[in-house]
Amino acid sequence: MKRYYEKYKHIIPLAIFGVIYVLWFYLLEHRTNVQYMVVHMNIDDYIPFCEYFIIPYLLWFGYVGWGIGYFYLKDRSEYFRLCAMLFTGMTIFLIVSTIYPNGHYLRPTTFARDNIFVHIVKWLYASDTATNLFPSIHVYNSIAVNIAVWRSDAFKHKHAMRCGSAILMVSIILSTMFLKQHSVFDVVTGMITAAGMYMIVYVNNPFRLPVRQEKYEQKLHRI
Repeated sequence: MKRYYEKYKHIIPLAIFGVIYVLWFYLLEHRTNVQYMVVHMNIDDYIPFCEYFIIPYLLWFGYVGWGIGYFYLKDRSEYFRLCAMLFTGMTIFLIVSTIYPNGHYLRPTTFARDNIFVHIVKWLYASDTATNLFPSIHVYNSIAVNIAVWRSDAFKHKHAMRCGSAILMVSIILSTMFLKQHSVFDVVTGMITAAGMYMIVYVNNPFRLPVRQEKYEQKLHRI
């Protein structure tokens, strides 16, 4: 049991945060008698609805799950950084949504086409309310995982993997707007939050997260 705990103890904070996040988000989604702030920018009206973006939108779940799982197994230092960035940004989202209940009216009520993708979008609309929007977690988490991929030594020479990650990240970000799941405002605030957390987690590193051994040795050599 002790060996098992030592091997997998790093996943405990992830599990605890996951439970807290799901419960908190559930309570936010099911609030009643709440005055919502409407999120809207003029540019939102010029972005057309495109049901085909449901593909990258749903791939987000696998992308984030893969990122956490891969770095947990292959690169613990990057895993800690990724978790720190994800946990902090998602907590900021929960706090903002709690203090400033928000929503939008961007979703279409009729659709020009009738295909499998439209049906999936309708299912998405039915299962996910158009509330609690910014900063966009789809945007924020996609950026966080892509940062981890591009910083990891494991992908340093795997250009196809790095480019694929970047393309998927951009596709996911675009999908939030073309599916009318988010306003441009949500996307921009997600990007700003990600940039700020990148500076804290990766550059200044106040959490004293573990650094790669080769970087530590290079620092000792310079000293």
